[in-house]
Amino acid sequence: MWRPSVSSAWRVVKRHAKTAGIVIVVALAGGLLVYSHLFGPVDANATTAEFVIEPDRGTIPDVASTLEADGIVRSAWAVRIALLGRAHGHAVRPGGYTIGKNMDAWSIAKVLTDPPALAFVTFPPSVRKEQMGDILADAFNWTDEEKEEWNTVATDPDPDLSEGVYYPDTYLIPSDQSPEQIAARLRGRFADVFAPYAQEAQEKGIPWTKVLTLASIVDRESAKNDKPLVAAILWNRLNSGMKLQADATLQYIKGTDGNWWPAPTSEDKYLDSPFNTYQHTGLPPHPIDNPTPDSVEAVLNPTPTDCLYYLHDANHQIHCSLTYAGQVKNVDRYLK
Repeated sequence: MWRPSVSSAWRVVKRHAKTAGIVIVVALAGGLLVYSHLFGPVDANATTAEFVIEPDRGTIPDVASTLEADGIVRSAWAVRIALLGRAHGHAVRPGGYTIGKNMDAWSIAKVLTDPPALAFVTFPPSVRKEQMGDILADAFNWTDEEKEEWNTVATDPDPDLSEGVYYPDTYLIPSDQSPEQIAARLRGRFADVFAPYAQEAQEKGIPWTKVLTLASIVDRESAKNDKPLVAAILWNRLNSGMKLQADATLQYIKGTDGNWWPAPTSEDKYLDSPFNTYQHTGLPPHPIDNPTPDSVEAVLNPTPTDCLYYLHDANHQIHCSLTYAGQVKNVDRYLK
């Protein structure tokens, strides 16, 4: 029986090893090409630009699909792999990020999981300036000094409007802007939105500061769709020389960090403050919050009424009366 010699067997082994080596090299080269195509930059010579993730489009699948659709990456799948384990809560924080086609998927994933260069910041309606400071401090990790700058330095040039002119809205704000710059941005937005109302106030001969201050009280005192009625009642009190006796002003006086609008008590009516409308006739020195356009509209165009008193029941339904005796009856009927 013929048996191959040791030398011939060795040649067979070497031949198979060489073939296997070629296969491995080809496979590795092919894998590298595929990897480079999927994960590598689309255009190494491109420049970076701002990529904005909207608040409702921050899931990883949404972000990856948008990047692929915009041609920033070749493969949404590759971005999802790169983001896996990096993105907190399987989502990317909404905002603006500086990325481009010259970056690979891993570099893009790193940028998208760092704090955004532009952050979406939303201020709810009817908030005071200090509340805005809390929101900004959380969004930008402000120091105590920066927060204090917002509360004290970032005021309107008119001291009568140190509050009330910072328009609550959603903004896309650069993370390196100072408190003063952000304040100017919000005041600019306020000026744009309220320009028609300021013109209407001028035509009606009502000082703009008076409109905003009264609107800020209406903002906090009204419920549902009764702002025009609340505004009318407060106008009636002002015009008759009555005290406004608005609980919202007591809340403004007592508000502190963490509880800016505490429930007022009977004892609070005796607080020593120029904002106490139970102790002083007329309007407070300046607005108590940043009013909505609806509140300003209500002050400029109140619902005609002879009522001087009002209250809201447990269902937030308003009940008004012409006399204090009528108010007492309403208290007994709706609040006891």
